[in-house]
Amino acid sequence: MEGSRQLGSERQIRSTRLIGAERFLVHRILIVDDESHIREVIRVALKKAGMDVIEARDGKEALSRFASDKPDLIVLDIGMPEFDGLDVCREVRKTSDVPILFLSARDDEIDRVLGLEIGGDDYVTKPFSPRELVARVNVILRRLAPRSSASTASPAPLAQGSLSIDPEQHVASFAGETLHLTAIEFGILRAFLTRPTAVFNREQLMRAAYQLNIQVSDRTIDSHIRNIRAKFAALACDHVIETIHGVGFKLGRCEKEA
Repeated sequence: MEGSRQLGSERQIRSTRLIGAERFLVHRILIVDDESHIREVIRVALKKAGMDVIEARDGKEALSRFASDKPDLIVLDIGMPEFDGLDVCREVRKTSDVPILFLSARDDEIDRVLGLEIGGDDYVTKPFSPRELVARVNVILRRLAPRSSASTASPAPLAQGSLSIDPEQHVASFAGETLHLTAIEFGILRAFLTRPTAVFNREQLMRAAYQLNIQVSDRTIDSHIRNIRAKFAALACDHVIETIHGVGFKLGRCEKEA
């Protein structure tokens, strides 16, 4: 995680511009799609929203641009020929937790779910509204944004069992080991830790993770839950999130198995 934190610091330093006495954070977004008109639509929408944009036409170029330009977020098409978006996501997740927003065809539900399970933060289906895409990008980036110095007191770290998260620094650890979480996964765990005895239904988790009034399917939340459980299972914890059948989910003991 040391490397990903360093990349995050570099992105923050690179993306901050001074205008007068105020600081403006300009995010750099990597758009990856083999269709030029799709890239153009996204580029225009993101630039209109005040973001810097870089582009890649295929998966291999995407990995090259990711390594050289260190984007703050990747908008990634799943259905590219040869080295597709899922392959790109797998490679990126080996070294970085940079947010990934997938683009997918309307009939590719299996690919969308798989994309979330291997580390994607969200998805938008084609054809899409540029306004919705920008809103989803902003939701993800807002979860990663540092708090302003003018903000109220910093939120205290949250903990249960061996799990601890620091909302201010956006870091999480379990039994002393750093957790590599996507922005949405972090938001879900933060919701559970804020109310550790509560049972959350899917709608409540959607609001906690996405913040704005954006509709996502039950399958999306289930995919994020499965991904969180898999990451904890790799650390010998099988009780991080419990299913309350017919109701929703609640935080588990968050301890390593004996």
